[in-house]
Amino acid sequence: MSKTIIDIQNLADNELISAKKEARQEIFNLRLQQQTGRLEKPSRLKELKREIAKIETVSSQRRLGIKAESKKTAKKA
Repeated sequence: MSKTIIDIQNLADNELISAKKEARQEIFNLRLQQQTGRLEKPSRLKELKREIAKIETVSSQRRLGIKAESKKTAKKA
């Protein structure tokens, strides 16, 4: 259910902002569930944090004008 970095790189800037807001809202909801003892999948919190980090990385790269390379391309060089 977590997005890959390729999926995130293919999003438009406004979609990145929206995806980040949605992930932060879901983290908030999951933390509430965790506090009440109703959280069924604690690993989802970690997935969402990683997804937000990927989104932040892509938006920073765009802001700085850095072209991201895939792992396959980087290994060949």
